[in-house]
Amino acid sequence: MNVLKFVGVFILVLALMLGLGWVFQGNDFFMYKYFAPKQEAVRRQVFEQTKSYNQGMIQELQNMQFEYVKADEAHKDALASIILHRAADYDENKLPSDLRAFISQLRRDQNSPSTEKK
Repeated sequence: MNVLKFVGVFILVLALMLGLGWVFQGNDFFMYKYFAPKQEAVRRQVFEQTKSYNQGMIQELQNMQFEYVKADEAHKDALASIILHRAADYDENKLPSDLRAFISQLRRDQNSPSTEKK
């Protein structure tokens, strides 16, 4: 009878430990679910403030501008769309004035009613 009581207590303690582990793990999941998006948003903001990100974005947009100038008329619409998409979420105040003017001109051209092409 003593052995049976010991086995019962052991199973009860084991079940209690598993239950507590499950509660803490679930709590960790819900804490992660709440805080992870906030942490990632802060990490993204910090990343977007780095010198390497800003220099890389400017260089990429300048390269796209160079490609746009070299492109024939058939490709300019596609390149303009790509350039505007890349620059959409970027703070234009961080861009050099010539690049900012180029992107503004692309926006005006894309928003203006297009004339019929032959």
